[in-house]
Amino acid sequence: MLTLDQDDIILDRHAEDWQSALDLAAQQLSEAGLVTEGYRQGLYDREAQSSTFLGNAIAIPHGTPDSRDHVNRTGVRVIQFPRGVEWHDGNRVHVLVTIAAQSDEHLDILRQLTHVLDREGVAERLAAADSAREIAALLSKAPLEARLDADTLCLNFPASDSLELALAGAARLRQSGCVDNAFVAAIADQQAHPLGQGLWLTSSPVGVQTPALALATPEASFQGPLGTVNGVFCLAAQGSAHRDLLERIMTLLDSRAGETLVGADSATVLSRLAGESASARTATARVLNAHGLHARPAKQLVQVAREQSVPVKVRLAEGGGAAVSAASLTKVIGLGARRGQQLLFSAEGEGADSALSAVCRVVNEGLGEKVAPFEEGREHVAPITEPSVEPLEADVPHLAVAASPGLAIAEAFVMRPPRFDYPERAEQPAEELRRLDSAIEEAGRQLASLIRQAPGGEVSEILSMHEEMLDDPELHEAAREGIREGFSAEAGWWRAIDTAAHAQEMLADRLLAERAADLRDVGRRVLGVLCHVELPTPPERPYILVMDDIGPSDVARLDTRRVQGLLTARGGATAHSAILARALGIPAVVGAGARTMALDNGTELILDGERGRVIPAPSTARRQRAELRLKERERRERDAWEARFEEGRTSDGHRVEVAANLGNTAHTQDAVERGAEGVGLLRTEFIFMAHAQAPDLDTQIAEYRTAAENLDGRPLVARTLDVGGDKPLPYWPVPQEDNPFLGLRGIRLALTKPDILETQLRALLIAGRGCPLRIMLPMVKDVAEFRQARAIFDRLLEQLPEAERATDVQLGVMIEVPSCALLAPSLAAEVDFFSIGTNDLTQYTLAIDRGHSELSAQADGLHPAVLRLIQMAVDAAHAQGKWVGVCGELASDAAAVPVLVGLGVDELSVASRQVPLVKARLRDFDMSEAQRQAALALSQATSEAVREALEAL
Repeated sequence: MLTLDQDDIILDRHAEDWQSALDLAAQQLSEAGLVTEGYRQGLYDREAQSSTFLGNAIAIPHGTPDSRDHVNRTGVRVIQFPRGVEWHDGNRVHVLVTIAAQSDEHLDILRQLTHVLDREGVAERLAAADSAREIAALLSKAPLEARLDADTLCLNFPASDSLELALAGAARLRQSGCVDNAFVAAIADQQAHPLGQGLWLTSSPVGVQTPALALATPEASFQGPLGTVNGVFCLAAQGSAHRDLLERIMTLLDSRAGETLVGADSATVLSRLAGESASARTATARVLNAHGLHARPAKQLVQVAREQSVPVKVRLAEGGGAAVSAASLTKVIGLGARRGQQLLFSAEGEGADSALSAVCRVVNEGLGEKVAPFEEGREHVAPITEPSVEPLEADVPHLAVAASPGLAIAEAFVMRPPRFDYPERAEQPAEELRRLDSAIEEAGRQLASLIRQAPGGEVSEILSMHEEMLDDPELHEAAREGIREGFSAEAGWWRAIDTAAHAQEMLADRLLAERAADLRDVGRRVLGVLCHVELPTPPERPYILVMDDIGPSDVARLDTRRVQGLLTARGGATAHSAILARALGIPAVVGAGARTMALDNGTELILDGERGRVIPAPSTARRQRAELRLKERERRERDAWEARFEEGRTSDGHRVEVAANLGNTAHTQDAVERGAEGVGLLRTEFIFMAHAQAPDLDTQIAEYRTAAENLDGRPLVARTLDVGGDKPLPYWPVPQEDNPFLGLRGIRLALTKPDILETQLRALLIAGRGCPLRIMLPMVKDVAEFRQARAIFDRLLEQLPEAERATDVQLGVMIEVPSCALLAPSLAAEVDFFSIGTNDLTQYTLAIDRGHSELSAQADGLHPAVLRLIQMAVDAAHAQGKWVGVCGELASDAAAVPVLVGLGVDELSVASRQVPLVKARLRDFDMSEAQRQAALALSQATSEAVREALEAL
């Protein structure tokens, strides 16, 4: 197994860029005789596949399997860059852990470094470290902490000689599980050493399980054969881990506090051993921050401490750790304080009380973060919710995020987050490992059963992904390591889950970050088995399920005959739970806020999954209106399905094509069966995301041809690869961006690698032979970007014989960026069509991230500013004889359909399930009515006003 050694660490190096750092790493490995010169290319090849940046300013460059022939022997070199190196993915690196491995031994290093990744402040400490020993300590497993706390103290013991006190201290260490009988025997065979001030010391390394310090004091000072006895320290020594305990004793002696220990209680003794004098004032405050005292809140605390007129010290109230300066960021971060732990502050002199009051106040206020009260004994897993929130106001529409369309009227069944109460520590690791393995096996059986019963393909796919997560060997090993370190099966498992989920949440890609919910869903399943926790039984009558957040397996278990709708406090429209709700046809509203969880079971709700709103305890009149809407909707759905193959037309015959949005070519036939008149948006990135490297020409041709053949002459509108900072591909690393939605994505990114864009365009042209093919470019901001792509497109049209490619082909752009709409006249003169992506156009116009937990409900495409941009694009296109489609969620919004048609939109592309309903909606109005509604909407000042005005018609 690879290990980190101080001799392998090189300090204080500088590199201008990541290539120079990689060259230096290869040189160090070569000079150490670990590799030959050819290994350098292996390091570069690995970075080309994917970035080796691990997190917390650490990268672990290593070769590819092909470069193993250049490895002479396994080894590692650690290089520190205090000023940092900008890595090719945009991250800042301070330490390279460069690995030469003849097999997959680099995974050992990765496992050892896992504990570093979720610790705030490590990056700064790696950069500032001035010794190899300090770097090794930061990167190695957390050092074994010596124990000193109230349980290792034996105070006011009735004894008449120092040996009795020494044995009392040894017995206390044995009771605490720190030593065995051999240690007690070793202490019995030795004479205590005098320290001065009536204090004595005995110590032994024999039979030590955990380094620790005990102190036994007599009921009253007495004279022994060698002098006064005020207390005897009993030290369980192990390696160098007990040195801090010895330093603590020396600090006590230096303060001349030895004689004050007789008759003192445990809090006073621990205070003196922490370096706090008898005259110091103290105060405590509990850490409420969800992720503990990491760098950001620690910085707030340090700033307040530095503003005080007297020095302030701080330590963890639990245990006997030394007090450190509250004005030192590294010392405060080094405390490692977790949520729920008490901080003990101390200060001396005039102004001590006000200083303590100031630091405690900022801790209680959250140190700049939103916090919730700590609930003793129930903090293991339960999500943090808002304190003392009032329920949603009765008979008032509350806006949230529309996640799955539909209307439901039913009583609420509130599923509170499960509480898992379990011990943090356990004394029999073998038994805990057995329990964990058994629970994982049982969880696997449960998932297998759910997959067999799953009501749909997407449900099965996501639950199968849960099976893979459950089988992850890295997850298992992380949990087992925690158990071997003394944690219970529950604590070890959840620490592994929480660490992995937190790392997932830090990803720039919101879609990938939301998959952390899947990981925690898997974690809770195993935890439920371990803790014998079962969810409450829902009622037999129809109900709307209300949860803080809902996991995919929760959705898969739903009895769709009884569950009329879903309402969650958290979550986004792109989470797996929302995807599954749409797949199952269950109306869902998510992200409604913490007040949702304050609803009482049995409260009647009106849930509108199209408008993204919920109405608790509706009035009789409001309920009757909703019931009429519901009955009307059910009738309309039946009628719409019967007429699904009719052309999309208004009641006066105005033609509006209704197409389907697809994320997978395999679903094309289903879309046609639902009445789609073509595919208005094929998200081609699904092909790229499904492969470990960029799919070649033949692979893409085969995929696109599936869609073209299943459409049987209907038009196919394919969007070119739309990935980037917010949706990265593992084999196409891009720099990390502060705001990936405003960075390298869409056509901007594709133009940086024109060969990939050219291959995709070639594949589309070949696969689209005999099919009306429309290709659109995403994220275009102006005509210059379009011209660059058009040059490649035109060249391919010349190269490919007409008999081998699509001839009915158009090249257009997506209107997603406001500048594109504002400059629509210049674009319309050169493009063949516009397709308006209202999701992105709305968030860029209103400056609201549509996945934002608090603001997303305000990201409404019916905002008059968005509608004006759509109008500008339509007018410009029609002036040039070009057509315009809408492929965003607004196209399936019942209130928006007549407005869009009135603005002149020629095509609406929606989710396949919505195609029949959108066609039916078109038949509800004529063109003059549509134009009247469009004019009405444009005359309003807000999206709320638009919806109210349209609803009043």
